[in-house]
Amino acid sequence: MRPTKESATVSTSQASGVVGEVVPPPLDPTTEILRVEDLTVRFPTDDGMVHAVRGVSYALHPREVLGIVGESGSGKSVSSMAVMGLLPRSAKIGGRVLFRGDDVLRMRPDQQRSLRGRKIGMIFQDAMTALNPVLSIGAQLVEAVRSHEHISHTAALLRAQEMLDLVGIPQAKDRLRSYPHEFSGGMRQRAMIAMAVINRPDVIFADEPTTALDVTVQAQILDTLLAVKDEVDAAIVFITHDLGVIASVADRVLVMYAGKPVETAGVDEIFAEPRMPYTAGLLGSMPTVDLIGERLRPIQGTPPSLINLPTGCPFRPRCPIAIDVCASAEPPLLETDRRGHTAACHRWEDVAGYDDATSMFRVEKGQTVGLVAEDTEDVELPEVRPEELGRDGGTTAGGPA
Repeated sequence: MRPTKESATVSTSQASGVVGEVVPPPLDPTTEILRVEDLTVRFPTDDGMVHAVRGVSYALHPREVLGIVGESGSGKSVSSMAVMGLLPRSAKIGGRVLFRGDDVLRMRPDQQRSLRGRKIGMIFQDAMTALNPVLSIGAQLVEAVRSHEHISHTAALLRAQEMLDLVGIPQAKDRLRSYPHEFSGGMRQRAMIAMAVINRPDVIFADEPTTALDVTVQAQILDTLLAVKDEVDAAIVFITHDLGVIASVADRVLVMYAGKPVETAGVDEIFAEPRMPYTAGLLGSMPTVDLIGERLRPIQGTPPSLINLPTGCPFRPRCPIAIDVCASAEPPLLETDRRGHTAACHRWEDVAGYDDATSMFRVEKGQTVGLVAEDTEDVELPEVRPEELGRDGGTTAGGPA
């Protein structure tokens, strides 16, 4: 949908509530493994309350890969740790986490421990620190099995060997006696995958499993993870800041900013037709073949403090198309012009008007941004004036509208 002159402001249908807030459908245990509803996480500190996660909701289906993407500090990892029950006692957690209809947040600690590792597995971000340096790989895999099943040490060791074979570690039987420091970075990450899936869980949280690995090893780890997912019939929540990784593994994408989901859609729609300026900015920050000889265009500025969030839209100070309403009201996550595609933006219809939404972040001093309309006339945005540019070259709140 392309905007006309009348739609080059806040969407009137959105402002009037015609496009309603997204209400999750009733829980269907036959088709959903995991459902997260309005998850919130707060941490009390000496400086004030940190609102780390603010209303995360999603549903996960069998064999599905949900990608959660965002900058560092956006709440991606904290939301997964809250689902796993791995946050410190000081954390204030709200909302519901339904695993096959049972609320994980209302379970006793022993019930949560029974679920972790057996029904819900996790691949941690740094394999070197996640693995115990004084125990062999085999001993740690055996412990992961026998913590949940009453089987012999020999049987658990055989399963550990099978898992190392499954994730592509050569000479698996001999490698069971190795220690983490004797593995390369890629092999340690494979061992972490083996530990996460050794009990054939229904859901796997992968928290940036390819961080600090070179590109070749990254590709191998991703191939291994997807192959293992199909082997054990698991669904994956894949957490990363790398949109290139998301493109290769995810079925659906949830974009987070300042602790809150700001856009959700299928992976193809997110890349082809984003409806939130932040998502467009992330896409524009990626190197592509179209940008050969050109500089990348990062999003100017930094994410807001989660202790003192600004009024209105948290992305407003960094948004090149922010207008007055963006400073007064934080937009809810609403369905856009495509079914199942939601965005938290007052101007998602205008974002849809760009042939290339990433171009809004390529504005230079003195340039004019134009939106292509359905008729023969263009809808042009005001010229970006030097006084509306911050010191770092980014537009400030109340810039071009």
